[in-house]
Amino acid sequence: MIKLISGLLLRALVVLSGTAILTFALLWNAPGDPATAIAMARFDALLSDEVIDQVRAEVGLNRSFWQAFGDWLGPLLRLDLGYSAVTGRPVWPDLRTAMGYTFPLAFAALSLGLALSVPLALVAAKRPGSLLDRIAVGIASLGNAIPAYWLGLILILVFAVKLAWLPALGASTPAHAILPALTLALGVAASLTRIIRSGILEARGQPFLPAIRRRCVSARALGRDHIAPHAAIPVITVFGLELAFLLEGLVLVEVIFGRPGLGTFLVQAILARDFSHVQAVVVLTALIFVMVNLIIDLIYRVIDPRIGESNA
Repeated sequence: MIKLISGLLLRALVVLSGTAILTFALLWNAPGDPATAIAMARFDALLSDEVIDQVRAEVGLNRSFWQAFGDWLGPLLRLDLGYSAVTGRPVWPDLRTAMGYTFPLAFAALSLGLALSVPLALVAAKRPGSLLDRIAVGIASLGNAIPAYWLGLILILVFAVKLAWLPALGASTPAHAILPALTLALGVAASLTRIIRSGILEARGQPFLPAIRRRCVSARALGRDHIAPHAAIPVITVFGLELAFLLEGLVLVEVIFGRPGLGTFLVQAILARDFSHVQAVVVLTALIFVMVNLIIDLIYRVIDPRIGESNA
């Protein structure tokens, strides 16, 4: 187990390092003058060349790429995210505030998506090919086909503009989280419904199940001890990926609904070429991906120890 975890952590370190270097390189070589973008974000006015040159020297844009990257990486290794090039404030307090809006929304979307997908999948898997099965699969396929940004705008138009039931913009009350959570949850539910249904049907077709049934094992025990573990592996894979990729959908959804979370935080940082803010979000996102994959690998080996044996 120690060897396994060490290997996973080594892979995680490679992923985090590569992500940090690639993101920094993309920002560094992006079109336009980052010093001008930072100065405009700071002062919100047309500026002279002298002021722009001063900003360039202040934030270190007159150094080489590797010098600038090393100056950012050194503090990061001490768990210091540095300071914003625009506001001059430490990055961590602003990032923590944005996380306080984003993570509860992501948890609500995942919970709602799971609550919608499990009943649909169970209904669909109970009688494959039936009308209910086709309806459930159709709903899941439709959910996968609808982009989050389009669905969010439709929900705003219907529930905020036409019916005036829910607020559309902001995050000042719990009601402001309903529409963005529903926007994200429908996409999550669509993916999970199809995977849970397929996993259950595949598990029911295992060749050893008839022999177990002949031993007079109850249906509940058969489902709990034999069908559920086989169906769980693909479900856990997709659930973990949904948890990670949900952060991508959050960027669009938070901008559409005007929420001050990581999505808005990242978009504003990119527009202002605020390297420290962008890198903080990227490192956080990559860390979440790595942690999710690590947890998934460990859960695999708890459910089915043969997976660990095959990789040993």
